[in-house]
Order: sequence, then C-alpha cells, then structure tokens
Amino acid sequence: MRVAILTGGGDCPGLNSIIRGLVMAGIKLYDYEFIGFLDGWAGPIKNLTMPLDIETVRDKYDTGGTLLGTSRTNPMKDPSLITKIKENLKADSIDVLVTMGGDDTLGVATQLAEMGVQTIGVPKTIDNDLSATDYTFGFDTAVSIATEAIDRLHTTARSHHRALIVEVMGRHSGWIALDSGIAGGADYILLPERDTELDDLCASVKNEYGEGKKNYAIIVASEGAKFAQMSEIPLQDKSLDAFGHVKLGGIGKLVAEAIEHETGIETRYVRLGHTQRGGPPTARDRVLSTRYGIHAAAMIHRGEYGMMAALKGNEIVSVPLAAATDETKVVGEEWFPILEILKA
Repeated sequence: MRVAILTGGGDCPGLNSIIRGLVMAGIKLYDYEFIGFLDGWAGPIKNLTMPLDIETVRDKYDTGGTLLGTSRTNPMKDPSLITKIKENLKADSIDVLVTMGGDDTLGVATQLAEMGVQTIGVPKTIDNDLSATDYTFGFDTAVSIATEAIDRLHTTARSHHRALIVEVMGRHSGWIALDSGIAGGADYILLPERDTELDDLCASVKNEYGEGKKNYAIIVASEGAKFAQMSEIPLQDKSLDAFGHVKLGGIGKLVAEAIEHETGIETRYVRLGHTQRGGPPTARDRVLSTRYGIHAAAMIHRGEYGMMAALKGNEIVSVPLAAATDETKVVGEEWFPILEILKA
C-alpha cells in the first residue's frame, strides 16, 4: 500500500506529530510506503513530493509547523487542476491520500472522495471550529500561547493603570478568545457569536477604576468580533485568499480607540496574530495529534475512505469527511451567562 500525505491551509502545532504517528504506525504495523506532497494542494497539482520513512519523522514530535510545507492553493477553482491531481496520484502509484487541514482543505478532500479518490482526513485548525470532533489539535497550543500573553500583559496594565486589548484569532468561532480570556482572568471577552454593546463594555472597564479597585482592565477580543453598532467586521484589507476569505484583523484597535474616547482611560491594544500558531505544540497537542496519526493508519487498514479521524470524549473515532465541514462549530449560548459572571 502506497500512501501520500499533505498538509493544507495555515500551519498548526501538532502537524509533524501526526505525520510521525501515521508513518511510524503505517510502516511498523502494516508495511505501508509513504510519500509527502509538498506545499498543500500545490503538491499533487505540481507533483512535488518527498519520501517519508521512520528516520525522517522520528524526531518531529516537538517541532511546530509542517515538514511538508503548506499553502492555501484551491484546486476546485479550475477543473483542470483536479485532473492534474488524479494524474499525479496515478503516476506516483498512490493508493490513499491522507489530508490534514481545516474546513477548506477537508472540503476539497470531501469532493475528491466523492469523485472516487481514496481519501482520509485529519482535522487541523487552532480555531477548534470543525464540527464532528470535540477538539482539533493545535487549539490547546494556541490557547496556551494566548493565555501566557494575557498573563504577561496584566503586569504592564497594572503598572500603568491602563486598559489593554488582546486580539486573538477566531474568524467565526470565538473558542480561543473564550478559553484564553477565562484562563487569563480577562475583564471582558468579545466573541463573533454575539455583538458587543459599547456602553456595556465601557461600563465594565470603568468598574475596574476607583478607590480600592485594581485600576486596570484586560479585554480579550476575537478577530471576528464586532460592536452591535458596526455593520461589518474589521478587515486588514479587502483582498481575498484562494478560498475567498477576507483577511480579518483590527477589532483590537477599534475597541481600544472606543474605550479611550468614551472613558478617558488610557488604552492600548496587542494583536497576537501568527504567534498563536507558531512554535512547539503543548504536551496535550503532541499526544492528541499522535493518536490522530496512528488512528489514520488504522483507518487505511480498515478501508475507511471518505472518513475523518475525530475525537469524541477520550476516544478517537472515524466519522464521514462531509460531517467535518457541514457547519462551523461555534461558542454556544450556554457560555454567555458564565461570561456575564466573570466580566468586571
């Protein structure tokens, strides 16, 4: 059995651990042969490959990024690109294609599976917004990085009596903002799942100032959040990526300006950006991604094509690929009362 692996979309802590688990299990248990397609979907389109064996992957358990490279190439934009993928899979004698990615990458994998390509998926996104799995690997690392940043910002906010805004990733789902904000003791958390009232935010900030108060405030904002008074989410610019997504970013700056204007309190903002998905994965993500990789090898052995590895409780199971991209997993309303309790 000859297996190809690709990693698509944004890089994510734990990708190399999955590749390691998959290759080691596939070779040791099933005598599979592996190659890696380089740079996401550009790999099978241009037939860019590298060999993968145990020695190549053995020491990659603690490294971030992806040894295969990645891109946001979208082969579904042009039918001729799908033809090239099929031709190159045949030329390389590939029996199974394992794709590791978020909703865009797995969306392409789902369509290829429907076209008869023997495909298996692994859910990858720091946003934790894929349905059909309880957690995606990389999420724990992103939350840990954001929480550490918030912890550090408490000291400078306290020293200068400032309000500090921390903008984290999260286009449609606010899981990173939710978890890091709660873990980091934020005074207010802005989520894409509900619009924020400016008056309510400013009142919370002002509650932290005065005699006997701590006289500083920390606000965590997901990049997809907005004020109720705004018609659109702030953008870095209006350009689109290959899958038609705009580049979000800027809510932190807007929140800082609004708070300072409305309250007179000196306010600064920090945008964590790609820092959240860089560097080595946490222990939890290393274990989870390794389990995903080993399970993917077993899925190949069982012929579970058109399926995806998923975490349900503490078990790794196989679910239909289409289920991963049916809908975005968002922060539910059951969290909102908790945020009301914890805000200033």
